Amino acid sequence: MIARPSEPEGNQSTRFLLLYALAAAGGSASYAPFLTLILPLRATDLAGTNAVQLLSTVAFVGAIAASLANIAFGWASDRTRNRRGWIVAGLLASSLLLLFMGQVRSILHLVVLIAAWQVALNMMLNPLAALAGDYVPDHQKGTLGGLLSFAPGLGALVGAIVTIPGLADGQSRLALIAAIVMGMVLPVVLFGSPRPMPHLMQSPAAPPPDLARAETQEPEPEHASPQVWRMWLARLLVQVAESALFAFLLLWLHGLDARSSDNTVATLFTAVLILASPLAIVVGRWSDRVARPMLPLVVFAFCGAFGLLVMALSEGALGGIAGYVIFGIAAGVFLALHSSQTLRVLPRPENRGRDLGFFNLTNTIPSLIMPSIALAMIPLFGFQALFLLLAALVGVAGVLLALGRAR
Repeated sequence: MIARPSEPEGNQSTRFLLLYALAAAGGSASYAPFLTLILPLRATDLAGTNAVQLLSTVAFVGAIAASLANIAFGWASDRTRNRRGWIVAGLLASSLLLLFMGQVRSILHLVVLIAAWQVALNMMLNPLAALAGDYVPDHQKGTLGGLLSFAPGLGALVGAIVTIPGLADGQSRLALIAAIVMGMVLPVVLFGSPRPMPHLMQSPAAPPPDLARAETQEPEPEHASPQVWRMWLARLLVQVAESALFAFLLLWLHGLDARSSDNTVATLFTAVLILASPLAIVVGRWSDRVARPMLPLVVFAFCGAFGLLVMALSEGALGGIAGYVIFGIAAGVFLALHSSQTLRVLPRPENRGRDLGFFNLTNTIPSLIMPSIALAMIPLFGFQALFLLLAALVGVAGVLLALGRAR
């Protein structure tokens, strides 16, 4: 059989890559609109003036539940070798629990239901992430990362759609979110038809054990390579910075210019998403062609640190916005490409889901630690000191990945 020029032998099909990117966007849409738009209103209805405290509790409990569930279901999908079954089960369970959110009448029930929903959600999200590692070869991971950069934007678009005045209200909004997410995730399960990649499911041949180990038949211990730890820590540092800006950008801009509003911040977030996605596609495809997968991560980490320095040194809103745009675009490209290149460095394919669960901690830990850091620094030293600290952290991420490339 002669392969088509557009899809050389050894490449995963374009159809699977596109449907997978759509499913990843569905993963973002499964939680972003609810957590950012619907949950705050529901918390206000239940807790009134104590809504902030309720949202903080929900965020903490949800992050713990999500972290543990992501690791657990990653391990389960590794053991069962059935990613699609877990994806569909998690999709159905999380959609059903989402519908129940509109029926909650007490604070305790909301907190418990959010925890259960996070568990069901991660039953889908981890196996979905691991599916890319099972079917996308290393020489297409840059392209995959570029496609994944569209996920946050599409997730935000779903939020904009369901909140169109007159389109859906209350319970019907939850049903609409669930229906849209199903329409985005199910196609890759039902129609993806990926080309088998057996070599992606096998660990590299290990060197022969030494004589003493052979005599005792003691297995070689499994250790994550230094590159794995560098990748994990680098992503955590960038996520900490992004989490801080997501939470405090409006307050900081308002301090520079009282005319800054929530619409200013929303426009900034949208502009960054629009600009980052095509850039990630171009850079990801370039990294595949020249076989330099880690170089873009190093470059964009340092670009992100530079953007934060500009923010720290800016005395006016215009310079601050320019610095944020630099950081936001750099972080968006970095995180998208990092998600796909992480699959390259995981030590053992048979534990891919479990290991991705530990990488997922870089997404949840910042939401647990960042409020404390910010509240400790901002009252005493101001936003400038916070941004300088974040610039240093993101710069360290670049150094860690540069050291990995050098070795």
